[in-house]
Amino acid sequence: MEYAKNILETIGNTPLVKINKLAEELPCLLLSKYETFNPGNSVKDRMALKMIEDAEADGRLQPGGTIIEGTSGNTGMGLALAAIVKGYKCIFVTTDKQSKEKVDILKAVGAEVIVCPTDVAPDDARSYYSVSKRLGDETPNSWYVNQYDNPSNAKAHYESTGPEIWKQTEGKITHFVVGVGTGGTISGVGKYLKEQNPDIKVWGIDTYGSVFKKYHETGIFDENEIYPYVTEGIGEDILPENVDFSVIDGFTKVTDKDAAVYTQLLAKKEGMFLGNSAGAAMKGVLQLKEHFNEDDVVVVLFHDHGSRYVAKMFNDDWMRSMGYID
Repeated sequence: MEYAKNILETIGNTPLVKINKLAEELPCLLLSKYETFNPGNSVKDRMALKMIEDAEADGRLQPGGTIIEGTSGNTGMGLALAAIVKGYKCIFVTTDKQSKEKVDILKAVGAEVIVCPTDVAPDDARSYYSVSKRLGDETPNSWYVNQYDNPSNAKAHYESTGPEIWKQTEGKITHFVVGVGTGGTISGVGKYLKEQNPDIKVWGIDTYGSVFKKYHETGIFDENEIYPYVTEGIGEDILPENVDFSVIDGFTKVTDKDAAVYTQLLAKKEGMFLGNSAGAAMKGVLQLKEHFNEDDVVVVLFHDHGSRYVAKMFNDDWMRSMGYID
């Protein structure tokens, strides 16, 4: 009989799915790495399990311990699933920018959730970075994950996501495109793919209000680039240690409006019910079209599921209130 011994064994080996109608203006073959097939409905399941296993192996996470992390939602879900199977408690700190569905989902899998204000500096005592770190210091028998600087994040994608894409495309991939937040996915996948073929181009999708694009191009961390934005799951006002800029060939920035509109279009034109960052990634690929030719195989990674965004990007009243649709 074929069966997984627990839900964690179903992580990975997600399919590549061709983009059709939304890719008609592109000369290349566009394939999506469809990460919502993971059990927690996001790419973050991969690194969540890897970070926990590595912390168990070196003693940072002890039996019966409490896992503490600042998360926009998806990493928390992956950590929570692993915690349930392995017998840990979870405390997650998120921001008031995140959708209500994300908070409710984390609570549904038994996590304690603390919501912090978005519009404060990273080093402010109220920020979700600061609160999660403080809880890690104060909570007995706890482990603060710190996905931004935890090397197991990028390592998970170097060991699984990258090799899967290489095998599924039979080594024909020419470009990899993905939204950048903690940097683990682009850095791990990018490193693996460039080791197989240094000519593969790796493009990051950034958002307006984030520092990545300018820092990559100039080496300057410009605080004037930082301001609140709506797009969830990509962009940062810090430079996570997991972002390996040496494997990234370039960034393109996508507006909040375009990200939201293309999130809807993926559902309505492709039948792909995906999260906000997928809309940003799809529009980003279209913005990069002059970099592609008819022989290219472009893989774009779609992070998470549309169920996290029903009250926002999939709600026309919300879209109208934001000025994104008429």
